[in-house]
Amino acid sequence: MVNDQIRALVHRYPMVRFATRQIRVRLPRRLGGLDPARVPPWNRDLTVALPRLDGEAPATGPDSIALRLPGDLTVPRRLAASGFTRHEPDSLACFLAMLDHAPPGAVLDVGSGVGVYSILASARTERPVFAFEPTPEIASAARVVSRSADLGFTVVELALSNHNGTAHLRRAQHNDMCNTIVHTSRADLAHIPVAVVTLCRWNEEASVRPSVLKVDTAGTEPDVVAGGLEVLRRHRPWMLVKVRPDRGLEERLMALLDPLEYTWYPVSGPPPYSARAEIAGRASPAWERMWMFTPSPAPDALWTSVNAWRSALAACSPGARGRP
Repeated sequence: MVNDQIRALVHRYPMVRFATRQIRVRLPRRLGGLDPARVPPWNRDLTVALPRLDGEAPATGPDSIALRLPGDLTVPRRLAASGFTRHEPDSLACFLAMLDHAPPGAVLDVGSGVGVYSILASARTERPVFAFEPTPEIASAARVVSRSADLGFTVVELALSNHNGTAHLRRAQHNDMCNTIVHTSRADLAHIPVAVVTLCRWNEEASVRPSVLKVDTAGTEPDVVAGGLEVLRRHRPWMLVKVRPDRGLEERLMALLDPLEYTWYPVSGPPPYSARAEIAGRASPAWERMWMFTPSPAPDALWTSVNAWRSALAACSPGARGRP
């Protein structure tokens, strides 16, 4: 228990975490020493190539962006290693195709992290883009990304859920992509209080028309949908939702979405995808776990767009360097 609290304390504060690692690289392995080659830098500088369709005219947005982000965050490390080519490529291709075919309106990136989906939406469309991220240091990194190459998406440091007020955000110990809202009255050093609002309340105050909605909140996706049912009924956005298996999420999502008469597609490999009568997390592979929900059956032109964006993403090549 004490060891868990010490780990949570170190993990909670980036400066403490970095200083602890610098001490441990000087220790022998038998005393908990670390391999210096595997310790992330304080900052990670990387240049990320952005996908573009062949023959796109007029060209929209930059061909690449240069970023300096905290070195121990998961997504910057992955982008430095492989760019967009191996970061949920099928989901990103579906997302970009949805931007091409959805009606005019805003893009809501719920559980944005540093803003991968927001980057692409801002770079390749003129739509207003809102990135929702409750973890303070990750939201700060997303703001840095937004200022890069004048992308200009709006970072909203809130958690979307099924109620308004505050909640505990649990920091995942080994992967910051898995930080999530937890329902508990017992707070410890692994938890931080964050502001929580429903999508309906936020949308009422922001006065935007959502056209594309992406949700990846590490297990609370049904709560986000439940808090935005009126928005979904009124605006009928195209949706891309992470569905992790064996947690009861599939049943809750089906109960919420079935009355709205959306069509459900698992994101899995080359399209076209077949509509499903049931949502099952394992229908999408482990490196994706994403489902596309469309307000009406997807047209054939959508699958053509998905294939084009898959090719464009495969052509992206990363460039990176680390600075300790």
